[in-house]
Amino acid sequence: MITYTSIIGSASEPRIAERLHVLEHRGTVDTITLSGDDIRRRRLRVSSDAGVACGIALDRQAQLFDGAVLQLDGDTALVVRTARTQWLCMAARDAAAALELGYFAGNMHWAVRFEGTVLHIAVNGRIDDYRARLVPLLASGRIREVEVPDANGAHRAHHAAHDRRHDHVHAHD
Repeated sequence: MITYTSIIGSASEPRIAERLHVLEHRGTVDTITLSGDDIRRRRLRVSSDAGVACGIALDRQAQLFDGAVLQLDGDTALVVRTARTQWLCMAARDAAAALELGYFAGNMHWAVRFEGTVLHIAVNGRIDDYRARLVPLLASGRIREVEVPDANGAHRAHHAAHDRRHDHVHAHD
């Protein structure tokens, strides 16, 4: 197991991005995909997406982030990625139901965000467990589950597919 104790930089920095691009063409960029909870940790043991055992032991000043580069040399790279958050989206029938839903979500300590009249609940585990907790509100018709397009997820999915397939042409100087 290799233990990483520092962050080299960000995959979005031009000098690093250029080197990563070359290594991606060689197929030698590995990633560590972390949940939203794990990305906030400074010490953890994980397996990379290629199955390599890795330890991370950062000092107090360092913080992992999506695109953090832990290794970058002439042959290989290791980049941290954040797993895409799944959202359960609920719309309330009226203001009273919205208040009840918000109160319930707060009591459950669920991470939420608001978008217009829709409450987005961050799913950490099985989505059916969240739905089961909401059965009384759903069954009564006070709230309903809604589908909301996720532009960020679509964008991230494009880049994930880009990294895996790489079936298009790039102009190189």
